[in-house]
Amino acid sequence: MSDVHGWSAGERAAIDALVRAEHGNPFAFLGPHATGQGTVIRAYLPGALRVELLDAQSGEGLGDMQQSTPGLFCQHLDTFRAYRYRIHWSGGVQETEDSYAFGPLLGEMDIYLFSEGNHRELGQVFGAQLTRHEGIKGVRFAVWAPNARRVSVVGNFNAWDGRRHPMRLRHPSGVWELFVPRLGAGEVYKYEILGQGGVLPLKADPMALASEPPPATGSVVSAPLDFDWHDDDWMQRRATVQGHQRPLSIYEVHVGSWRREGGRDGRSLTWPELAEQLIPYALDLGFTHIELLPIMEHPFGGSWGYQPLGQFAPTARYGSPRDFAAFIDACHQAGLGVILDWVPAHFPTDPHGLGRFDGTALYEYAHPFEGFHQDWDTYIYNLGRTEVHGFMLASALHWLRVYHVDGLRVDAVASMLYRDYSRNQGEWIPNRHGGRENLEAIDFLCHLNDVINSEVPGALVIAEESTAWPGVSRPTGEGGLGFAYKWNMGWMHDSLAYIQEDPVNRNHHHDRLTFGLIYAFSEHFILPISHDEVVHGKRSLLDKMPGDRWQQFANLRLYLSIMWSHPGKKLLFMGCEFGQWREWDHDHELDWYLLRYGDHQGVQRLVRDLNYLHRHEPALHQLDGQEEGFQWLIGDDRSNSVYAWLRSGAHGAPLLVVHNCTPVPRPNYRIGVPLPGTWSVALNSDAEEYAGSGAGCMGEVATLDEVSHGEAQSLCLDLPPLGSLILRPQAL
Repeated sequence: MSDVHGWSAGERAAIDALVRAEHGNPFAFLGPHATGQGTVIRAYLPGALRVELLDAQSGEGLGDMQQSTPGLFCQHLDTFRAYRYRIHWSGGVQETEDSYAFGPLLGEMDIYLFSEGNHRELGQVFGAQLTRHEGIKGVRFAVWAPNARRVSVVGNFNAWDGRRHPMRLRHPSGVWELFVPRLGAGEVYKYEILGQGGVLPLKADPMALASEPPPATGSVVSAPLDFDWHDDDWMQRRATVQGHQRPLSIYEVHVGSWRREGGRDGRSLTWPELAEQLIPYALDLGFTHIELLPIMEHPFGGSWGYQPLGQFAPTARYGSPRDFAAFIDACHQAGLGVILDWVPAHFPTDPHGLGRFDGTALYEYAHPFEGFHQDWDTYIYNLGRTEVHGFMLASALHWLRVYHVDGLRVDAVASMLYRDYSRNQGEWIPNRHGGRENLEAIDFLCHLNDVINSEVPGALVIAEESTAWPGVSRPTGEGGLGFAYKWNMGWMHDSLAYIQEDPVNRNHHHDRLTFGLIYAFSEHFILPISHDEVVHGKRSLLDKMPGDRWQQFANLRLYLSIMWSHPGKKLLFMGCEFGQWREWDHDHELDWYLLRYGDHQGVQRLVRDLNYLHRHEPALHQLDGQEEGFQWLIGDDRSNSVYAWLRSGAHGAPLLVVHNCTPVPRPNYRIGVPLPGTWSVALNSDAEEYAGSGAGCMGEVATLDEVSHGEAQSLCLDLPPLGSLILRPQAL
């Protein structure tokens, strides 16, 4: 039975659903549909004044479409012809093909791999992809929202009207797709989603390749990265350069506050400006790598990037995706590796983000005891869901493959491993075995590392992990998690607690520097002095040091020397390398003016020389993770707070390392050494060139035939106050 307009009850229901923006299958009604008398073409274009139907090839007019219901235009063709529309709006005229005349877009294999959690290239398939479909240029949109009643893509191109471009649901995957003809790069868009409980706040695209600069939150259609890389030499030798037996000294950087154009309160540097300034600075100081705090798009700058929502999009704060690629390329051409901090543990609750994306807990666990971090006010990824597992796996591979990044430092691993992390009794849900381990997250981390080891050989994956979980850097085939390195948080806490003690009390805390050597070879460790240690009232590294100004600088030089001579790779946060006094502030640049002063210059010069030794002395890096590379000589001199050890490489002579952790000079301090002859001082942290007092041994020292510390010969050394000595034996 038909109504006054000739519509059947089913057609009228479809029209009503379109008008209410509730139609979940627009392709069933819109576009071309065969009838017994030919083809009927329907378009729903709210706000259009007039619509002409044109022949797609010739542009010949096929007549004005009839508008029987406001916004609904129809035309009957006796013989079907490919067509397009000429739409008359109040603000102008638009010609376009019909989105609802195109068949399914994503291939069955893409859908299958996504649902299985094994699609490696989501960033090149899902989201907004510039493409040519059936000979027409435009943008293919694809988004996962399985519990939505309707999903529309909205933007300036359709006046942000969710009735204009509702999408097709691909059963049973829950993926919605639509091709919008004649759309190009630079268009801002979001998704309007009708959940079971109503229309949700507009959602940014989880797989967008670019975003608007914050505080705007729209996703941006981005062309695939078409960049002419010049880093073949680096990429070919990267696996060797980044091997466990090679030096690794990392300069950790927050891009927005390293330097600023115009000084302390100026704007952040762009990627091209950072390439001109940051790369030569890091190279001059001898770092092998820079590590960037997360540059994935994030809404709140005060999160420093650790609450990202754009897991495939470099933040627009510093330039375009192409600018970011050019920065990586410039680093590689200069011989500098790049590590990105990456956050698979949690995401922010911003309404335009992933939280309750289709009106349900889709990316996160549903129960707050599993899915909400009280400490950080964030949602926790449900990595046990195959689609979420695959989403994060594809994100990791995106940065490593598309942008040639050399490694990922995985944030907050401890929070991923344990279901009771930072939770009180009764506030967490055990795993299926009744335990506290998060089995889904563990499976994800193992899979992540196995895939990267196989598909991106030479790339590093580093765990920020603070517990005693065994085998973090052991291969998965041996029962480990498969990371290349683990941050040594125990060493960091113990060593900082020790160095902050007044030297007169250090004899009571002697074990804080010795304890770490008990487990130093149980993992492949990185010694981290990161951004977390110089914020939130913890004071800067220099300001942690006890004593008057001279002693504070001496203690800082001593501490850096301890760090660089201790087994483990190195990571130092920006500003620590020249002794910034104030805490790090993400809204202002570092206090570069301090380098006018000799004591700050001295710290910077020391870091440069420590990095030189680290890179050029195999004994300081080659056997970092092996007991054979370390030997205690003096670990029990509590009364003097003196430590001495040997560092060895796979071949060649060892280095002697001595630390005097009190301000008392110690002349003629005897230490047994394994080789007779002359030993030369490679570094004295109290040297005048470092703004020290110039005390302690300089130049060369000859051994004496006196037994000490189990060795047949010994050295009598003048130990500088609050100072370190590193000595090498001369060739015999």
